[in-house]
Amino acid sequence: MMKLRTIFTVILPAAALFACNTGRTDELLKHKKWRVYDVKVPQGDPYNNTQLIQAKDLKDGYYTDVYYQFLDNNVFVATIAGKPDSGKYFLLSNGKVISVTASNGSRSAENLVTVEKLDESHFDMKVKSGDYHFILRTRKE
Repeated sequence: MMKLRTIFTVILPAAALFACNTGRTDELLKHKKWRVYDVKVPQGDPYNNTQLIQAKDLKDGYYTDVYYQFLDNNVFVATIAGKPDSGKYFLLSNGKVISVTASNGSRSAENLVTVEKLDESHFDMKVKSGDYHFILRTRKE
């Protein structure tokens, strides 16, 4: 009985901490428009000229008018050039990874996004595009 009490004493606070971190991530993400303002190569990636050129091209092209919203009931909306597209999002790994799926929640077309920085007004996420990773830097609008 003593061992069981010790296990609950250690596990339950740890589980609550994980749930709090996931909840905090969700709270910070929700009900804001996160507009992309910059695209960077992740720090620590080996130097790759093609990746640097693609980051600049993405910033000056595709991501010039893109924003993301995280809404109630795990609804995710990406608006690109004024055209919204919706899906579902799920927080994984204690709120450090976001799974974005089709609106039916199917993971057959899942995109995983790593939360690099998140506070009340900034959200930097690591994404994969083609062969490379990029950091999308967004601001609350």
